[in-house]
Amino acid sequence: MIDFSSLTPGPDGLVTAIVQDAGSRSVVMVAFMNAEALAATQATGYAHFWSRSRNELWRKGATSGNTLTVTSIRADCDRDALLVEATPAGPACHTGAQTCFGPAHDSLGATIDDLAAIVASRSSADPESSYTARLVLDRDLAARKVLEEAGETAFAVKDLDAGAPAQRVVEESADLIYHLLALLGASGVDTGDIARELRSRMVDRPSS
Repeated sequence: MIDFSSLTPGPDGLVTAIVQDAGSRSVVMVAFMNAEALAATQATGYAHFWSRSRNELWRKGATSGNTLTVTSIRADCDRDALLVEATPAGPACHTGAQTCFGPAHDSLGATIDDLAAIVASRSSADPESSYTARLVLDRDLAARKVLEEAGETAFAVKDLDAGAPAQRVVEESADLIYHLLALLGASGVDTGDIARELRSRMVDRPSS
């Protein structure tokens, strides 16, 4: 727990709060906290901030449902800023983007985060009109599609030796990733958990 009295707020009584996705480690938004916002955040486990424009306390996702479940809060060395690690429930930005800093089109990880958020947002849609909703509601269908797209991706790679275009590998890989995210959604698996598992495997281990 952090005591606000131990921090060094600005003349307006606020400290900068930098929010980092606990799974992907990407910075998703920047807001401000005062003593009330920090206390509410630590008491509830959900990120609360102080709105400078409305001059009031607000809980992230109170109306949109895109909450931030806080996993840790740390102060910087000058104790005038906080690093808030959180697990987002949907897009962090009011524009619908995963991050307020805009889409990183050249980053596969950021794109997967955005796509996972879209899959989650469409899970409650009418399955008659939404293919994504149909996949999320039918785990067997999603699993079969993953197997199918994995095979298509493998064959696309194999066909490179025969002069097939690499673009087909790109397209089949995109299909595979989309259907895998739908299967994860159907299975209730958080992509952040997968990110953490992968990061744990990236730690250098002594060779045997």
